[in-house]
Order: sequence, then C-alpha cells, then structure tokens
Amino acid sequence: MRAMLLVLASSIGSLGWGGVLPYQYAYAADTRDWGALVAAGAASLFSVGALVAAPIAGRLSDRFPPVRVAVVAQLIGAAGAASLILAGEPATFLAGMLVFGLGLSAAAPAKQVLALQWSSSDDRRKVFAYKFTGEALGMAAGAFIAGHLVDLDRPDGLNVGFLMAAAGFVVSSVIIALAGRGAAVPSEFTADPTGAIAAIEGRPRGILRLIFANPALRWTAVVTITLALGFYAQFESGLPAYGITVLGVDPTAIGTAAAVNCIVIVAIQVVVVRVTAKRSAPVLLMAVGTIWVIAWLGLSAAQFAPGVASAIFVMTYGVFAVGETIYSPVLNPLTASLAPKGMVGQTLGAMAALQTAFTAAGPMVAGVVLGAGFADGFLLMHLGVSALAVFAAWRVHRALAPARVGSEPEPPLTRPVPVAGPAA
Repeated sequence: MRAMLLVLASSIGSLGWGGVLPYQYAYAADTRDWGALVAAGAASLFSVGALVAAPIAGRLSDRFPPVRVAVVAQLIGAAGAASLILAGEPATFLAGMLVFGLGLSAAAPAKQVLALQWSSSDDRRKVFAYKFTGEALGMAAGAFIAGHLVDLDRPDGLNVGFLMAAAGFVVSSVIIALAGRGAAVPSEFTADPTGAIAAIEGRPRGILRLIFANPALRWTAVVTITLALGFYAQFESGLPAYGITVLGVDPTAIGTAAAVNCIVIVAIQVVVVRVTAKRSAPVLLMAVGTIWVIAWLGLSAAQFAPGVASAIFVMTYGVFAVGETIYSPVLNPLTASLAPKGMVGQTLGAMAALQTAFTAAGPMVAGVVLGAGFADGFLLMHLGVSALAVFAAWRVHRALAPARVGSEPEPPLTRPVPVAGPAA
C-alpha cells in the first residue's frame, strides 16, 4: 500500500515538470522579452540545481528518514515554482528556476530509497516500473493540461504552469508524509550497530571515488552515463532538431512522437516487467543498449527514405520507449544492491548527478554538431555511445559473475541504510 502511495505521489509531483519546462524557454525569451541568454540560463540553472541537489539529498537520505528528506525537498521545490509567479526581473526568474531544480532533484534519491524500503526483493522491479510509469504519466498530463491553459502572449500566461508545479509538490509531499506515518523500517535498512556511519564519515575518499573503485559500480556508472547520452539527453532538443532540420518532418510530428513514447511505456510496462522478472539486470541493460543502437540505425535509414521519414521518426520514439520500460525498473535497484554499506542514498544520488550532468550537456553537443551541418556525425556519435552502453553492461555482468550476483531478479539489500528515528 505504501509503495502504491509513493507511485501516486511521484506521479503528482511530476505535473510541474510537464507544466513548466516545455514552455519556459519561449516564456522567458519571447513573452517576457528577456532574450535567449536568460532563457538558456534558466534551463542551465535548473540543471545545475539538479546536479548539486541529488548527491546531497542522497547523503541526507542515508542519515535521516527519507520521508522527511523527500517532503522538505519537494516543499522547497514548491516555493521555487511559486516564486516564479512573482518574478518580474531576469535575476529573480533565474533564482526561482534554480530552486525549482534543487527541490525536484533533491526529492528523487529520497523517493528511490523509499521505493526500496517499501518493497520486497520479489516486487522491487515492479514498484520501480510503476513509479517510472506514474512519473511519465504525470509529466504528460502536466504538459497536456498546460498546453490548453498556457497563454504565451501574456506576461502572466505561464502562471498556471507555475501553480501546477507548486501544488503538485505540496500534494505529493502530503501523500508521502501520510504513507510514511508509522512505517517500520525493514531489517535490511536498520542502522548498522557496528559504527559504519562513523567509518563512512572518516573515509578520505568521496562517494564517486568509492563508486569508481568498485568494478561493478564503475561499469554501472558508465552504463548510466551512456544510456542517458544515448537517448534522454536528446529527447527534448537533439532529436526534434534532427527531425526538423535533417529529416524535414513537420513540427506536429514531434508532439506525436512524444505521445507515442508515453503511450508505449504505459501500454507495455507491466508486461515487460513480468517477462523480464527472472532475467539478470546486467543482461537486461545490454538489451537496452542494443535497442538504443537499433533506434539510431532506424533514424539513420530515415535520411534515405524521405517519403516515410516522419513515420520512421515517430516509430523510433516508440522503439526507445521499449528500452525505457526495461531500463527503469532495473538500473536503480541494481545500483542500490551494489552500494557500499550504509551508502545506498549517496550512491543513488551520485548516479543521478552523473546522469543529470551528461544529460544537460547533450543539447549543447547536439546544437554544435547539427548547427555545423554534421548530421552523420551526430548519428555516428550516438551509435557509438549506445554500443559503449552494451559493452559497459557486459562488463557489469562479468564483474558480478564470479559471485553469481544478478542472476535473480534483484538481490535483497544486505547493505543497510542508516536512519535516524522512525521514517515519518
């Protein structure tokens, strides 16, 4: 029951992403006449906020009740979103977007730890799959509702999106707080009586050094980065830019492709989880990288078939969605199972920061490469990155093979997450 409430809360908390981010660039640059520099700066500061917040929130989730961390983070995000209504100058708008990004991303590792705590090893993938699907639906619903209510011809025309984001965070926080009341922490998450917290704090190496010192985690980090670069980094900018400038697809096809992506995720997520339940996590991640490669090959072929280029473009988003339904329930549980003792939240937060950093760099790279007319280079680069993801997942499989880890759906978390008091 608590896991399903977390899924609901995550879905509602994603409304603001869909209600604000697709429109903020045009709003800042054109509606408020602040120019492209401010609009791009707002998007960059949002990503900077995400990059800074995730590892800090992960560490806090290891030391304090993750319910409290998630609630406080989302309330901070709500304040940031609400402040955008009052932003009359570029500086205040940029500050609001930074706080919005901080709150949104700080809640993510805490909610991932809650998904681990509120699920058993048997249904962990299912919970993460439902959570991912709920967030996708929340983003799609936010974009759909805002698309009918936002008026970018008026200075207050995006206020409905800002209000939607703030309200979504508040409602999500209430649901998580209620779900966490009286929740007992499973034995594998109880505080370590051997003094592991002090030992962790005394280590000179940071979490990233610990991750890259462990072969399985090191290659999992490479998988995380390459799969992010292979699709998520280009979802909102690079792929649409390639479709419009190179394939000549109609702009309406971009919206259709995004809708198809969401529909495929919702339609097949449960089936995919059931079919892959007994498969090793690294093997499944190899499959995701292979699907990414197939999708980029399809986009490459579209250049030679202009008559059906739009159809191929839309279909490719559906192909990517198939990989997403495998990726979403597998990667975070695998990462958590490999985390150093007492550092599950920090490890998840560090991985999220890596993913965010490289995802944020994706649009910039796409703009430079496509702007210079190197469409083939754009395709080859992403084919190479996706192939590297397959190789990295294979290396994870090799690293885990001697210990026979990963042969089950997900191993129980034997590395406890220290908590301070009841999770409420």
